[in-house]
Amino acid sequence: MTTAHIGQPTSRVDGRTKVTGQAKYTAEHNVPNLAYGWVVASAITRGRITRIDTADALKLPGVLQVFTHENSPRLARADRKYHDQVAPPGSPFRPLQDDEVRFSAQPVALVVADNVELARYAASLVRVEYEREAHATDLDRQREEAHPPKARQGLLMGLVGFPPRARPRGNADKALAQAAVKVDEEYRLPAEHHNPMEPFATTVVRDTDGKLTVYDKTQGVQNVQKYLCNVFGFSKDELRVVSTFVGGAFGLGLRPQYQGFLAVLAARELKRSVRVSLTRQQMFSLGRRPATWQRVALGAALDGTLEAVIHEAISETSRFEDYSESVVDWSGMLYRCANVQVDHKVVALDLPTPCDMRAPGAAWGVFALESAMDELAVKLGVDPVELRLKNYAEKGQNQDKPFSSKELRACYRQGAERFGWARRNPQPRSMHEGNTLVGWGMASGVWDANRLFAAAKAVLTADGKLAVSSATADIGTGTYTIMTQIAAEQLGLPIEDVTFSLGDSSLAMAPVEGGSFTAATVGAAVQAVCDKLRKKVFKLARKVKGSPLADAGVEDVTFADGHVRLTHDPSRSVSITEALRQGKVDLLEEKKTALPNVWKHWRYSRHTHAAVFAEVQIDEDFGTVRVTRVVSAVAAGRILNPKTARSQVLGGVVWGLGMALEEESVLDHAFGRFMTRNLADYHVPVNADVHDIEVIFVEERDDVVNPLGVKGLGEIGIVGVAAAIANAVFHATGKRIRDLPITPDKLL
Repeated sequence: MTTAHIGQPTSRVDGRTKVTGQAKYTAEHNVPNLAYGWVVASAITRGRITRIDTADALKLPGVLQVFTHENSPRLARADRKYHDQVAPPGSPFRPLQDDEVRFSAQPVALVVADNVELARYAASLVRVEYEREAHATDLDRQREEAHPPKARQGLLMGLVGFPPRARPRGNADKALAQAAVKVDEEYRLPAEHHNPMEPFATTVVRDTDGKLTVYDKTQGVQNVQKYLCNVFGFSKDELRVVSTFVGGAFGLGLRPQYQGFLAVLAARELKRSVRVSLTRQQMFSLGRRPATWQRVALGAALDGTLEAVIHEAISETSRFEDYSESVVDWSGMLYRCANVQVDHKVVALDLPTPCDMRAPGAAWGVFALESAMDELAVKLGVDPVELRLKNYAEKGQNQDKPFSSKELRACYRQGAERFGWARRNPQPRSMHEGNTLVGWGMASGVWDANRLFAAAKAVLTADGKLAVSSATADIGTGTYTIMTQIAAEQLGLPIEDVTFSLGDSSLAMAPVEGGSFTAATVGAAVQAVCDKLRKKVFKLARKVKGSPLADAGVEDVTFADGHVRLTHDPSRSVSITEALRQGKVDLLEEKKTALPNVWKHWRYSRHTHAAVFAEVQIDEDFGTVRVTRVVSAVAAGRILNPKTARSQVLGGVVWGLGMALEEESVLDHAFGRFMTRNLADYHVPVNADVHDIEVIFVEERDDVVNPLGVKGLGEIGIVGVAAAIANAVFHATGKRIRDLPITPDKLL
């Protein structure tokens, strides 16, 4: 019989399509009579448009229209239903609706022409005059204006990127004052931009009957569809959103971006197909990981017992939305401590609204916490791993609930053993290779393990082929592959006989792909709908003439090799194709919505954990840092596909390396504009920066999060990496860097 598909290192089922160039991305859907839109960006950061002169652009043959706030239709904006499902409180930005300029490079006009070169040239001829107002873009200067953020509403409430859920307990200020050993430091983290390989674009195809097919770069086709239908007044039958391949998004695609709004507006008004693509420079007018100031104070007894944890954070948001994320929550949860105080505030600035970015909140919050824990270990003279084990939490501290599963101890042990941590000399600057300083550091990682609700449809045809679908996304995570594996295993079919479709708003309902909950959420729906098919197939198999299954129950059989077999005697079986043929059934079709067990979820604290160990080598003369080794030990429940899972963690580790040493979106506050607006100036790790990375999947069983026992992996790979590297830099040099990235000038 065939082996199980789940747990096998299966290659991506969409891999050949991608590497042969057959996969079509958003800006590659070409249709006849396609027009092209080019965005004109504001030259100021805050103020009002006093005049727009479009005459020279409109004179050019082939220029169809220049849309501005003066001629664009006014659209609904106030009611909550016009928000997208992951929007923070406030009024979402919609371009060309008024004369107000809210941030630098805001779109103030859209030139539409017969070809993209003409549209770009015509955009340079649009003259815009402004009345400038004083702007504020510096978080440090505006920190006194910080205010508590409003709670985010909607589908993802309580799951990803929300205000802190850690309630104060005990008296942290008093305990800190009385602690024998204490750390009280500030940490400054810069804004970061997502920079996926594929820039954002939207191609709107208008049919002869006026219906629109919107090819959009997004992590949630139904989220975009609902938003566009509500704002423009379309029904779901009149506007369909498709996004079958996405060249990276990392959270930036969770919300509908303004190029989609502009493309639909132009297509509706001009009654023709339109594409709007953003340049790499224009991508920096979209969301980002917000710049964040943090203070972490830890107090401990001489034996290392934590007696006080204080974590404060102030992040940036826009003036029109109240974006916040769970930066401080992790400090109340990760370690056992009776006295905890956390506080998170935001400052409204003249910038675009930030948005969720891989491990939103945790990437920054855990960096500060784990850096402070390392500082505390140094002051106490104890091993950093031992300090964490000393304060290990057996229950979720914020809600005092048991963990659904937690194998963080095993992560520490296995990661340390593989890394060789026992050979570490704890004294800073004690490890050398010639003129190169060597440092070893470690940190914990944690992320939520959540599940939402989703639906899936499955169709089994008489030739034994299975087609399963759900309106989820695959942003490079391997969703196509793991859903195919789940479906194939449920019905005992070869991988090549199963297809999984996604990225189409007309498919069965699914939430946005984010928060590392897609495998648990959509996977459960695929499992459930295939289970319904199993039961139908089994009934048909029992009715086959002379069936060896006639007296069996569904619990007595196994689906394997395209057959329904008696578990105790696999040689006795009925093929699926024979069952359908004799039953005179051309196809079996089922649809199923899978809901989480809310009561069970409420009773447990549900998280994914990791332990990260890093080695750095630093040139003492030049201050250049190389991360030569990383070991990441991850406990994430059942691993559906070790191959794609490892890829997810590898990507997270590389991003953590960039976070620690390279990534920073630099603002010129005089202009209020990001200056690092291309991949030459905005530094990310390249091949030469990435050395030995080892991923360990620690065995973990979890029956709470979902029936498959799976937890997500998209976020956990990045959490703790930057802290482990920063702690290794301290071990190598004796210099503690609390503001990222760690560049050579900070070490010299």
